[in-house]
Amino acid sequence: MRKMIMTCGLITLVAGLTTAGHAQEPAAASGPSPAWSAAPAVDAEPAGLLQQDPADSLYRAGRRALNAGNYREAADHFAAIRARHPRSGYVADAFYWEAYARYRGGNTQELRVARELLKQQAEQYPDAATARDAEILLARVQGTLAQRGDAEAAEQVAEVAAPKAPPPAGVEAMPRGERAPRPERPPRPPRPEQRHEDDVRVTALNALLQMNAEQAVPILRKVLEKRDEGSAELRRKAVFILSQKPTDETAAIMLDVVRNDPDAEVRAQAVFWLSQVPTEEAVIALDSVLLHATDRAVQEKAVFALSQHASRRAAQALRNYVERDDVPEELKEKAIFWIGQHHDPENREFLRVMYGRLRSAELRERVIFAISQGGSEQDARWLMDVALDPDESLEMRKKALFWAGQTGDVRTADLVRLYDTIGDLDMRNQLIFVFSQRREPEVIDKLMDIARNDPNPDLRKRAVFWLGQSNDPRVADFLLELITQEVP
Repeated sequence: MRKMIMTCGLITLVAGLTTAGHAQEPAAASGPSPAWSAAPAVDAEPAGLLQQDPADSLYRAGRRALNAGNYREAADHFAAIRARHPRSGYVADAFYWEAYARYRGGNTQELRVARELLKQQAEQYPDAATARDAEILLARVQGTLAQRGDAEAAEQVAEVAAPKAPPPAGVEAMPRGERAPRPERPPRPPRPEQRHEDDVRVTALNALLQMNAEQAVPILRKVLEKRDEGSAELRRKAVFILSQKPTDETAAIMLDVVRNDPDAEVRAQAVFWLSQVPTEEAVIALDSVLLHATDRAVQEKAVFALSQHASRRAAQALRNYVERDDVPEELKEKAIFWIGQHHDPENREFLRVMYGRLRSAELRERVIFAISQGGSEQDARWLMDVALDPDESLEMRKKALFWAGQTGDVRTADLVRLYDTIGDLDMRNQLIFVFSQRREPEVIDKLMDIARNDPNPDLRKRAVFWLGQSNDPRVADFLLELITQEVP
């Protein structure tokens, strides 16, 4: 993954984001996965309940939806509090919780709505119980938007970060008004004879790893045919061992587990380990799971598993999925992301062609990001073509320009010339932001030229702002010159 320079160090510091790589799947948004990503735990009786408040039922419903990971539903409940009960005692905190739900929703538009909600809360309810947590969340929202090419967000993140030291790494605040989760009552220890029996069974399962597949697979199949709750842990171990014993039966057994095992973790592990089974049957099984499973989490794992399977058929299955009109957009986004992580020419050409067919702005944005990961001159040229296409929406042109600027295949000299030839104010502003992300001396020269000579005062101000974030030794003298120059 390419370096994000100058301001992106601040963005990462404030927003707590990491760059997604091949080893793990990112969160809904475009790639980076925030450390503070789990929904705050919701007690059966959350702190701060106002039981006589007319919005009490909506607040409880919103918190339950958050706890279940139903972020769109949660956002609707908290928005309803503000709309239906503007005098409710829950209104102040409803801004924060709705923003949190939209932040977890992940797409760019939801992030922008979350940003506005947090700003409204800060203006209207500065003493809200969640005000401090809202500041942290706003920094994370801004950081995510900045990494997606939002120049305004990047400026605000840099301004917030500059005057204060970062919090200690790994420290995460519990939202105010939340109680620490009560420790669970430890389970009653198993009877000695039961513990001994389980140990023996686990040892026997582990021994299957040393056996040949013909001996092990029939035993594993019998273990996986069990459906009682008490054998769930054994079935999880059996799924892993089965993945190490590829035979003609392995994929079929795994597929049966995915479709019929009552334990969600067993089903999820079966999908994951199918990606490690190097057979065409495993790809067929994963494709079937992706198309026909009713559990969204299992389908997401199927997308990831197909992306990790080293076969042309797996890659084709993902491409076929993206072309379908009858599948959820969120899963299409994930498929596009993983297609973009494989840099073979067939995948790159597919993404370029699909961009023209897609109507969803979120999907088109995901394709632009995926193309930017290719690292080839052809990909860089395509991004610049999108950025300069007057028939494209301004938002897509700005995204393409941002990601083109992050590649090493677009020459700084070409970007500098582009600034002098492009007349669109928004695109010039975006170019200034792109300049700020590059290290070459030529971009500092151009930013100083803009700050000194551009006829638009707003663009001059932006150039000065980003020059102030640079470590180039020439900048201090230049800024002093600007400050002390005589005004005509």
